[in-house]
Amino acid sequence: LQRLMELNKLDSADNLSVGQVLLIPQGDAPAQSASPALALPADLKKALDVIPVRSGRWRYIVIHHSATAQGSARSMDLYHRRKGMENGLAYHFVIGNGRGTRDGVIEIGSRWKRQIKGGHLASERLNEVSIGICLVGNFNNTRPTQAQMRSLRALVQYVMMRSRAPASAVKMHREINTKPTECPGRQFPRSQMLQGL
Repeated sequence: LQRLMELNKLDSADNLSVGQVLLIPQGDAPAQSASPALALPADLKKALDVIPVRSGRWRYIVIHHSATAQGSARSMDLYHRRKGMENGLAYHFVIGNGRGTRDGVIEIGSRWKRQIKGGHLASERLNEVSIGICLVGNFNNTRPTQAQMRSLRALVQYVMMRSRAPASAVKMHREINTKPTECPGRQFPRSQMLQGL
């Protein structure tokens, strides 16, 4: 039981939900608490762990690209405020590409800290139940960096666990938006991102 809890980052075996995906330890090898490539930095995890997330609050985890060569949570926050968004940054998280924020660094937006709706979809109803994660870059022209993809997978797995969301909750912006969009870009490696969630 302890190995199962460690492998799945569970605080309690009593808090499982229907449809939740669990990793099962194999053989006699000791379980690792997380794969090094998928582990969130300790300081980031500590900051995330103190934010209360109500079970059932979020239905979707939506992946976006900024469609810009550079950027950061701060620059996007300023841009969104200039566009009249009173809560600023439309996303809950931003993952840097080394041009504005270090490559692979995850920035926590105030919408996640306050557990309020996003502003990243063309539907207020969907914004109410959708977590927005934006990777800096234009993935119509290039692919995300390896560091961005490692951070994205680790963050998505963490958010799935905290919000008790199944893998089917993870959507590309173009798959859920009510208006046509290519986001997160033609070169975004969707299948690689979703594999093994």
